[in-house]
Amino acid sequence: MSDLELLTQSLARNVRRWRGERGFTLDALAARAGVSRGMLIQIEQARTNPSLGTVVKIADAIGVSITTLLDYERGPKVRIVPADQAVRLWHTEAGSYNRLLAGAEAPGPLEMWEWRLMPGESSASDPHPGGTVEMVHVTAGELALTVDGTEYRVPAGASASFEAGAPHAYANTGAVPMELVMVVSVPPPAH
Repeated sequence: MSDLELLTQSLARNVRRWRGERGFTLDALAARAGVSRGMLIQIEQARTNPSLGTVVKIADAIGVSITTLLDYERGPKVRIVPADQAVRLWHTEAGSYNRLLAGAEAPGPLEMWEWRLMPGESSASDPHPGGTVEMVHVTAGELALTVDGTEYRVPAGASASFEAGAPHAYANTGAVPMELVMVVSVPPPAH
């Protein structure tokens, strides 16, 4: 079975499981996530490979991390993710990418990402649920971070944190690749 098939089946199993644990009907989850009921059915039946944006919306609506939705199995309290098993969810032909390094539920979803943006490239994000916080540490180049329309410069070695309930974007306006590590903390869902 290919990695993509394994991810598709894990996503199907975990969306069904968490939807059931939260007591959401297909219609309720579709409404919370802003995706169609048909898309959810296809995901739960492992008949589609949804976009990263769709997976993020579903994870946010359920109140779990993307790691939890893509997890192959529920393991012990300590979980080691070998470098070759970090999940790359977005990439461009120029060489930009992000990789989900690790995640946990503590008390809401907590994720750690590695990002690389090549010169001239950017990635925009819709607002996350209220109370979501993102922290970044730039390890190479300079990040042009835009939050709610205001741009901030974060050079290599510097860190930034912000409330991610507003539209935000990461860009590399420099001449060298920009690399960062990001942590995202999402509050647990209100029941």
